[in-house]
Amino acid sequence: MAGIVVSSCKKELQVANPNSPTLDQAKTESGLTSLAEGGVYTNGFANGDGWLGDSFFSLCYGYHELLADDVSAQASNQNVNLVNVPDYVILDDGSRITNTQPQIANLRLNNSRDKQGTNMFYYEWQNMYALNNACNQILALAGTVPLSGDAATKQITYKAWAYWWKGYAYARLGSIYYAGVINNAVSATNGDYVNSAALIAESNKNLTQASTLLSSISNTATYTTLMTSLIPSFVQVGNGQVPTPTMFIHNINTLMARNLLANTRSSAMTAANWQTIIALTTAGIQSADNVFAGRTAALNGFFSAGGGSVSANTAGNPTVTTFTISERLVQDIKPGDKRMSKNFLQVPPFLNQVGGFTFGTRWELLNAQLNPVAGNSAFQIADKTPGNQEVYIGPSYEENALMLAEALIYIGQINQGLAYVDAVRTYQGAGLAAASGTGLTLAQALEEVRKERRLSLLFRGTAFYDARRWGVIYDITKGGGRSGCVVLTPAGVLNTNATINYDFLDYWDVPADEFVLNPPVAGSAPIKNPN
Repeated sequence: MAGIVVSSCKKELQVANPNSPTLDQAKTESGLTSLAEGGVYTNGFANGDGWLGDSFFSLCYGYHELLADDVSAQASNQNVNLVNVPDYVILDDGSRITNTQPQIANLRLNNSRDKQGTNMFYYEWQNMYALNNACNQILALAGTVPLSGDAATKQITYKAWAYWWKGYAYARLGSIYYAGVINNAVSATNGDYVNSAALIAESNKNLTQASTLLSSISNTATYTTLMTSLIPSFVQVGNGQVPTPTMFIHNINTLMARNLLANTRSSAMTAANWQTIIALTTAGIQSADNVFAGRTAALNGFFSAGGGSVSANTAGNPTVTTFTISERLVQDIKPGDKRMSKNFLQVPPFLNQVGGFTFGTRWELLNAQLNPVAGNSAFQIADKTPGNQEVYIGPSYEENALMLAEALIYIGQINQGLAYVDAVRTYQGAGLAAASGTGLTLAQALEEVRKERRLSLLFRGTAFYDARRWGVIYDITKGGGRSGCVVLTPAGVLNTNATINYDFLDYWDVPADEFVLNPPVAGSAPIKNPN
């Protein structure tokens, strides 16, 4: 799928036909900069298909949050009201409600070219390969376009930028698809499909190339000036300001740690794996580092304040919002956490009659624009005021700290690990008493990490990875499912000890829009998950 440059960068690039851009249009320094900015943010994260919400962060992140049981939906747009219906639920009284259209069968029924609009497999694939193609274009030009001033530093910066985003694209592809294509050519493809592990290896390869280039930069002034042009100006607020080369490398290390953690079952992690996580996160994002984030804007943004993120589409009365807060998310929030009172309000029960049987809720996600909570300095999840909502594209400090915490706990350094959990809670203003130094067992400490990841990393595009590696999404007969659940049934009955058997597909099949037009060649990896 060819990357295109449209929207706000169209004027800068003077693209005569935005549906058929050519490399000639970027063969100047200003054109290359515009391509490197617009090619990333428009191709990777803006919505060009009329889907639910208006960006990658509304639908693609939305699927991940649905599958992690953080939110639910009753609207039928892009099948969001069906993709996360569990296989069955056993209620407190022992009765069972069964899904008559199991998730895996439903997903595969919709994986055809004539059902693109309801095909969950299609959207993330489209955006990430478009992002990858834009980066291929940048790399094809970076060594040929005449550059002013310190041309060597600028060339390194362009290339590091492209390799970072290619690494990001392959990280997301490899973390969700059973197979994919490695493609370093401009506006071309191949039928040699590789498995998800190979996609992750390609991600790490690109991230390592970016890190090597960044470590060679000595002229930080030229680097900073160019990076200021590559990142949209309205994004350069708060955590989204231009990272120094060192901060950039920290972001890379954290994403490489995620690549390992997200794609390995917790039960299969080895001591060596945990040591790798410790090494990467120790050199990963620190609390004062700038990271890669998006931000809403009043004009010319790449996602809207009202519909461009999961938080925006969840905030408000559940009777009118696209997504609603899951009871299982709220039950994982510790008593006394100020983030609870800052962000969630108990409301009359909302009984979802058109979607799944676990979708009822008593909770509303507060929109800071309409419901400011005075005197509470905890982290704000949703704010529909243009310019206020920040969405993490890459990893964050909290994610890095919690990966380090989990690794330390698993190798037996429980208090040291819990200290990082406490640090994240302090960073987000949770107001909770310290967990470290309280004599928690290994199981209790890991439960602190699990609950903290559920809340502090909410809507950051990692929740499904966690549910998968923890085993929650698998069939109960394979060690999956979840017990002790709060479930509000469609009949309005509140259950507090229900058992949910999710039985979800762990890695998605290659979408039909790819394999029909680009059939696998002999020797390709399987493109359909056998699970």
